[in-house]
Formats: sequence, structure tokens, C-alpha cells
Amino acid sequence: MSRAAMSRSALARTCGVDRSTIAQLLNEAEVRLPNAHVAAECASALGVSVDWLLALTERSETTAALLDTSFRLTEAKRTPADAQIGEWHREAAGYKIRHVPATLPDILKTDAVLEFEYSAFVEKTPEQAGLAILDTTKWLRNPGSDYEICVPRHLVESLALGEGYWTGLPEAARREQIAYMADCCRDLYPSLRIYLYDARTVFSAPVTIFGPLLAVVYVGRYYMVLRETRQIQALTDHFDQLVRDSETDARSAADTIAGMI
Repeated sequence: MSRAAMSRSALARTCGVDRSTIAQLLNEAEVRLPNAHVAAECASALGVSVDWLLALTERSETTAALLDTSFRLTEAKRTPADAQIGEWHREAAGYKIRHVPATLPDILKTDAVLEFEYSAFVEKTPEQAGLAILDTTKWLRNPGSDYEICVPRHLVESLALGEGYWTGLPEAARREQIAYMADCCRDLYPSLRIYLYDARTVFSAPVTIFGPLLAVVYVGRYYMVLRETRQIQALTDHFDQLVRDSETDARSAADTIAGMI
């Protein structure tokens, strides 16, 4: 009532009850709980949740407010030259970033692969995407950076063979991409650690976890942005299990990927 600058009389009028009813609820000498209707009306008038008003939770926000802060849909650009991604990286400066890409990790793509993937995308050019990737790569080389990526092994194997998603990408470009990815695994280790997992035995949607601050699930047109601690921890546990289940660990990734050429 104090925070809402509302008197007993004002609260009673808003809730449609007598002032004596509010007085009885506030009487510390004789505890009386309101019925469901009065509790709901009081919570609505004061802008808090019924559970908090009844001391059942430590969070005073309403359910709608909690959902708005803990879960949000943000429109996703198809290119990594998305200002939102850069903002999330800056927000998580100093924390470990865990990432499962939709295809190959954007930060490890060559110009030829960017051209192959983004040439049909009208809002951003492959050159713009490349410039954004350079910014993240520079971040990877900074002292204290910590980036873990889990990649389905079959995506790299199909790249080597020019099959599936990679159909139409010239062999020279595919060889260059594999060699570059292997070199990055070798040169940026341990700041960058790549793991290869078998998608037939374990599955993951594209997801990025920015330390303990937020987790972002990529669903195509949108990012599902999660900021509630338990949600972030659940996805962190999921990612860490991917690491444990990976067939190829970070120390072996460079040689394994290079061997696919």
C-alpha cells in the first residue's frame, strides 16, 4: 500500500469492500486471511501477485510481468550481422558462452560459405555478415574469452562430401572451409573449444547461452530469449551433457575436422 501510495480507504473502494475488511486484514494481533475474491482484488489494485501477497513467493511481480521479463520473443535476422547478437555478446563480457549453431558456427565460416548461404538474403550482404563475424573473432582473441561450441558431426561430414545442405557448394570452397575450421580449432584453443556430437544419439536445437545472464534459442524467424535463472541453468545442463556425450572432444577436434578433407 505504501509503495502504491494507496490508503486503506482507497484500497477498500478499489476492491469493492468495506474499510473494516481491509483493517481486519492488516490487524497483526488477529491474523485473518482474505477470501480468494478479495485477495485477487487487492493484488490487482496494488499491482502485485496474489502468491506474493499471501507470502507464497518472494517475487512480487504479476504472472504477466514475470513472463515478460523471463521469456521474450525477439525477431531474428538471418545473418550474423544482427545488432542484437552483438549486444548479447557485450552484455555477457567476461562469462563463458556456450553455442550450438544451426549449421556451422558463423564465426568459423569462410567468405565463400557466407556467399553461398547469404547471397539470396536481401537485407544483409555476405560482406556485411563477414564484417560482423570479424568483430566476434577479435573478441575470441581477447584475454579471458571463453567460447564452447557443439557441432553435429554429420554437418561437417556432409560439407566434406558436398551433400544435403551443402549441395552446390564447389569442392574447393568446401575444402577451404574445412581447413579453416580446423585451423581455428587449433589456433584459438583453449579460448575456443569445439566438440563434435552424433545427432543420431543426442539432439539439440540451435541455442546460445550467455553465461548466467540469458539463453537464446533460435527457431528461425525469432529468438526465444530466456532470462529466468532456472531456465538458463536447464539449458546450460543440456549443453554440458552435449559436451560429455560428444564423440570428439576439443583437443581432438582440429585433427578430426582436418581429416575429413
